Amino acid sequence: MRRRRHRNRSPLAVGMVALAIILVAVFLGFTKDIPFTHGFRVKATFESANSLRLNSPVRIAGVAVGKVKKVEAKEGTNQAVVTLELKKAGLPIHEDATAKIRPRIFLEGNFFVDLQPGTPSSPKLSDGDVIKVTRTATPVQLDEVLTALQSDTRQDLRDVLDGLAQGLSSKPSAADDRNADPSARGQTAAESFNDAYKDSPGALKGTAQVNEALLGTEPDRDVARLLSGTAKTTGALIRHETQLKDLITNFNTTMAAFASEEGNLRTSIRLLAPTLVNANAALASLNRAFPPTRAFARDILPGVRETPATIEASFPWIDQARKLMSQPELRGLAEDAAPATRDLARLTNASLTLLPQIDRTALCARDTVLPTGDLVIHDQFDTHTENYKEFWWTMVGLSGESQNFDGNGSMVRFAPGGGSQAVALGSAGSPTGQLIGAASARVQGVQPKYPGKRPPYVSSVRCNKSKIPDVNGSWAAVGPGENAP
Repeated sequence: MRRRRHRNRSPLAVGMVALAIILVAVFLGFTKDIPFTHGFRVKATFESANSLRLNSPVRIAGVAVGKVKKVEAKEGTNQAVVTLELKKAGLPIHEDATAKIRPRIFLEGNFFVDLQPGTPSSPKLSDGDVIKVTRTATPVQLDEVLTALQSDTRQDLRDVLDGLAQGLSSKPSAADDRNADPSARGQTAAESFNDAYKDSPGALKGTAQVNEALLGTEPDRDVARLLSGTAKTTGALIRHETQLKDLITNFNTTMAAFASEEGNLRTSIRLLAPTLVNANAALASLNRAFPPTRAFARDILPGVRETPATIEASFPWIDQARKLMSQPELRGLAEDAAPATRDLARLTNASLTLLPQIDRTALCARDTVLPTGDLVIHDQFDTHTENYKEFWWTMVGLSGESQNFDGNGSMVRFAPGGGSQAVALGSAGSPTGQLIGAASARVQGVQPKYPGKRPPYVSSVRCNKSKIPDVNGSWAAVGPGENAP
């Protein structure tokens, strides 16, 4: 058999291959990543990330789920953008996730990123999304604490303490005492605080009762619900940072409005003490009203239990009422009655002018006409009877005088005659002037007597406001008639 001849390999090629293998091994050893591949990455914006380093761990509930891949400055700001690479064990990450930079234990050194993945109900973040700066936090460094107490800050703190001491120990002026409560006049603020401690036992007792009531009837479940509700509220505030910003702006505006009304606010606070006294009395009355209220609630329970059955029983009536209100029934009747309703409305509107006149007529009859008819006239023809009866008696007499005497119809017949007594009859529209008549007897006069002129008629005075005439007074006597000779 023919043997194959082995071609000698070049030492340069063997060295290049060995060098490439060594470089790949060193790269993988230091980076621990396969080139051109990476895990799930999300970015987080921090106010400061100078305490983080590359490959700093990322932990969820104390378990390492990734590492820091990049730390870079955010353009145009002092903030830092940190790229976090997470393993599958740390997924998913939601939009309400939070990230905090925390110090590691003393032996570990450096810092790590404490990541909270968010609530499952919130949408998930995609690869490359950013956690906003409002959902991140950085640890407070010692140099930041010391920097906060610079010379200006220390001087401001000293001024605040001096002002507080002066406000607590200075005596009030006469103007201050004039506007203060009588029990606090002449006292310093510190003395007033000491007096307030006397009322502290009662106030603290009430506060303790309120706090005990806030514990609820089931402390374990109530606390859990409180924490759950607080978490939801905090998450909502984080998700709606724009609305939160508007809330803070509006709060500043509200506080500025309070500051502009400083005088009125001071007056309101001064009146708060008597208001609280009245409120205590009102609350005591309310507390006394609770037992009857509880009894009423117990008594009404049977009626409440019967309410579903009552509602169920009302359904047939409602069904019939629907049919009654349909177009063939009442709705059609309403359309047919619409013209009459319009006419009735016009009649009602016109009656608004008639009814006051009817009312005045009724008042006139009640207050003037009827009382006058009930009077008895005492004269030579006295019948000791109300004059309205005499009026109807006269009507009966005239009816008798007007009986039919012949075929010419109803008439009243008088027998005129002459005499030696002249009687002035007035002009009566005669073109010749005064009319004179003759009577067989002398005219005795008229009753009531003629006042010399016609009584005035005052239309501005209502009939029911007029005085009832005195039918037996001086003007009711016999007197000469009009145009007496």
